[in-house]
Amino acid sequence: MSPKVVVIEDDKDLTGLLRYAFEKEGFEFADTHDGLTAHEFCHREQPDAIVLDVMLPGMDGFSVCRELRKDPCLRETPVVFLTARSQEADRVRGLEIGGDDYVVKPFSVRELLARVKLRLRGRARLEPVYRLGGLELDRDRREVRLNGRPVAVTATEFQILERMLRQPGRVFSRESLLDAVWGVACNVTDRTIDVHIRRLRSKLEENPSRPRYIRSVRGFGYTVRDGD
Repeated sequence: MSPKVVVIEDDKDLTGLLRYAFEKEGFEFADTHDGLTAHEFCHREQPDAIVLDVMLPGMDGFSVCRELRKDPCLRETPVVFLTARSQEADRVRGLEIGGDDYVVKPFSVRELLARVKLRLRGRARLEPVYRLGGLELDRDRREVRLNGRPVAVTATEFQILERMLRQPGRVFSRESLLDAVWGVACNVTDRTIDVHIRRLRSKLEENPSRPRYIRSVRGFGYTVRDGD
């Protein structure tokens, strides 16, 4: 699966240039232009890396980074600051609050790409395998295992399961799972989630009608937890 980068930048011409460059390198690309909604956008998109401007409308990039680092789902996501603020104090501040790198405008697009790729390689070495009882999800291998045996799942099933295993015990609404997997602009109905959940249960549960791992929460949605 292609890595996804989110660019938070209010210069739309620059965003267009970065979209072209990242997509040419095989990345999925998403962007937003406002600091106030940046955290919510990233939480929904679940990117593999974030490129973050400092001077943004609504909320500056330093404050956005602080919000990202409070989110369990985004705490380890590499953040590369991209800004015209070149003073040493700004660089130090950006790194101290949780940024992984700091690129000053004007900049080389090739260098930015190289820095993002470097951060992704470092993250891949540290990426954990999500485990819950006998259920395992390995992001690096793109593999799901049950009691040590590989289980064939589709890309969409993998994404849904991964999203829930990041926060076992949390109840996810159908809408939040749709947003995480397909994005807010999708034309998929929330009942599509039910279909994928049924398929996952048929592959992972000894008794799908009485699931051990993937539980329904009546009136709310779904959660994953170990029944034992």
